[in-house]
Amino acid sequence: MIENLTRAADAEVISDGPGSFITLLTDTPELTCNTACFEVGAAGAPVHFHTKATEFFHVTDGRLDVLVGDEIHTLTKGDFISVAPGVKHAFAPAAGHTAEVFVGFTPGMARFDYYRLLGRVRAGEATVQDIIDSQPTYDNHYAESDVWAARPRSTEA
Repeated sequence: MIENLTRAADAEVISDGPGSFITLLTDTPELTCNTACFEVGAAGAPVHFHTKATEFFHVTDGRLDVLVGDEIHTLTKGDFISVAPGVKHAFAPAAGHTAEVFVGFTPGMARFDYYRLLGRVRAGEATVQDIIDSQPTYDNHYAESDVWAARPRSTEA
């Protein structure tokens, strides 16, 4: 029995920043999944952590920089990494590259509304303060990282 089926033609796609597109796949209490496609120079996700969820990444194309704690890992097509709850992390295409990645969270927790909020901020319909205020709701807590701030990155998007 199929519990959840998302057809590519029916999937909701959100642009959360220049050159960044999120395709929403499933959002259940057990699992949240999406794909993220980044053009060269896209900002990716800022440094953050989750208190309840493990987040995982499988690169399907390109090169993706992933901060885990204080170390940056550059992943290429086929690579996989998971980040435990409480560990700060961030991700973006490696400098000069695009990236396509399958992203998941377990357990899930109705994160699609967080991605929609990011899209509303990009469209000018919500503010960065709305994102800050949503941290406890979506278990997405922002942090700082000198290592991530100092990484090489492309300015084209």
